[in-house]
Amino acid sequence: MFSDIAGYTAIMGRDEESAMRALDAHRGTLRSILPKFDGRLVGEIGDGTLTSFHSAIDAVNCARQVQALAERDPELKLRIGIHLGDVVFTNNTVIGDGVNVASRIHALAPPGGICISAGVYDEIRNKPGMKARDLGEKKLKNVSRPVRVFALAVEPAIADSAQTSAGKHWAAIAAAGAGALAVAALIYFVAMRKPAAPVTTTSATHLIRSIAVLPLDNYSGDPNQEYFAEGMTDELTTDLASISQLRVISRGSTMRFRGENRPPTPEIAKLLNVDAVVEGSVMRAGDKVRVTAQLIDAPADKHLWAKSYERDSRDVLAMQDEIAQAIAKEIEVQLTPAEQARLSSAPVVNPEAHDAYLKGRYFMSRPSDENLRKGIAEFEEAVKLDPSFAPAYSGLSDAYVWAGLNEGFMTSAEAMPKAKETALKAVQLDDKSAEAHTSLAVFKSFYEFDWAGAESEFRRAIELNPNYAFAHDQFGLALALQGHLDEAVAEGTQAAELDPLSPQIAVDPVFAIAWQGRYPAAKDLANRARDLDPNSSYTQILRGWIDIAERNVSAAIPVLQKADALGAPSWALGYLGYAYGASGDRTRAMTTIEEINQRAVHGYVPPSNLAFVYLGLGDNGRAMDYLEQAYSAHEQFLAWIKMDRIFDPLRKEPRFIALMKKLHFE
Repeated sequence: MFSDIAGYTAIMGRDEESAMRALDAHRGTLRSILPKFDGRLVGEIGDGTLTSFHSAIDAVNCARQVQALAERDPELKLRIGIHLGDVVFTNNTVIGDGVNVASRIHALAPPGGICISAGVYDEIRNKPGMKARDLGEKKLKNVSRPVRVFALAVEPAIADSAQTSAGKHWAAIAAAGAGALAVAALIYFVAMRKPAAPVTTTSATHLIRSIAVLPLDNYSGDPNQEYFAEGMTDELTTDLASISQLRVISRGSTMRFRGENRPPTPEIAKLLNVDAVVEGSVMRAGDKVRVTAQLIDAPADKHLWAKSYERDSRDVLAMQDEIAQAIAKEIEVQLTPAEQARLSSAPVVNPEAHDAYLKGRYFMSRPSDENLRKGIAEFEEAVKLDPSFAPAYSGLSDAYVWAGLNEGFMTSAEAMPKAKETALKAVQLDDKSAEAHTSLAVFKSFYEFDWAGAESEFRRAIELNPNYAFAHDQFGLALALQGHLDEAVAEGTQAAELDPLSPQIAVDPVFAIAWQGRYPAAKDLANRARDLDPNSSYTQILRGWIDIAERNVSAAIPVLQKADALGAPSWALGYLGYAYGASGDRTRAMTTIEEINQRAVHGYVPPSNLAFVYLGLGDNGRAMDYLEQAYSAHEQFLAWIKMDRIFDPLRKEPRFIALMKKLHFE
């Protein structure tokens, strides 16, 4: 709660003695009644005061009592602002977004008035005698997102009723926690002086069975900690996603709502098709990590539950599990025995290894060649620091497979043994990890072409985490490559429901849909993915690939030229060369072959690139030579040869039939 004296400067200019009396009266009034509401005077700033409370209702009742008493003094017209938000205690004061909002809201109140934020209003709206007028969303200085503000009707409050039994209970816990941290001489959070417990708990107004975890805000005061807040968001999402009764939106979609341009919650709910969202903040100081989480009825934009958690950094996984269980309990979701066991057995982690792992995932979510290189380095550091940390091995395997597909700084042959070793290690260390089984399934699909083994791993991953969009996506792609198109589309649709705003998830079903002959639908999907990420070369390649599959190679040329200009992987140039040759432009096709060979002088170029161009030129013998070289080089693109129509001229060739058998397609 922030309060000051309206017109204090004018009073001071008119009569300094009166101004000082008003100031003393204001602070004296607060000091006298704060104990009744379990409040604490935190700071005095000019003519303003900053106070903290254990609950919103205590703060509001105190504010109403202060204004009722202030009415007796004509010189004492106060403006008060109250906000429920995250703060950090440091140097005998509090700082943070919660303070900023309260100090800005108070200026919107008229003399003698009280303004409260939407979070406070949600906590008190059903209490007797609480009336407020909606002032709408306000853009506040130095506050990233607009805040909905309400003007509270000022009526005398009964002080004795404000001190609830729950407030007394949590105050006792808070005092014990603060004392313990003080003895340890640690930097600590306000949550240890106020209750590290529910701000409130109310039953959901309707059945909640779909949730999105919005990006947790980084309250560490260090922009370089964004990777940590993002990683904590990802891990909480993963924990909730393991609950079979919930549909949980994947991080690829929710991360679009980072930062100050986040749209209103009901709009997010509509875009993601969810019943509720979880939002909050992450704060790290020394060895302590604090997460504040809020559950919000998304369509109604109504707070349902909030709680702060603080743990030592070695126990962050257990903290995430606890938050997931609390949310499940709040929305009355019944956990299966297996889910209960998984959410109650989080291991202690090496903080440095966990930190490196989160950095690795941060880079992996932005998969340029440079970021893949950084991600691999961070994952390798994580397993070096903690050889028993399964998630880091899974991350390594995924990164190696992706690097091997692009073949930019690492060839497919170099990536293959590393991807296999780390995927097997991840499963060995944690057989109940959906991520580990998915990593192994992806490896089996695109390196060993072990379709039956991959399917078994994919199904195990989905059993462990039915909300893992990446598992559904990659399983759908593997099914499409084998010709199981209806099943592939079903898996791709499921992945898109779980991650509706991810360009990669959106575009991968293109293959199955095109092979079904539904080219307009495939184009629509590719265009949607392009709109989600206009700078993605991958979506451009897929748009050109559809034109080739539809035998409209002339239309593919400008699209693939654009993809190559965007810095696409080398195989985009191979498809472009094919399009030149198949359209009859032999000169440009031969020029493409020269360009590929020139690139090979300065770095490795996959043999399949030349195979594509020679197929476009109708030179099936040379194309087959390069495809056999691609098999020796363990190229992942060979997984496409059963279904991709550009290989149709080779289907009766004995060498091609033999290659199909090696890839377990025949």
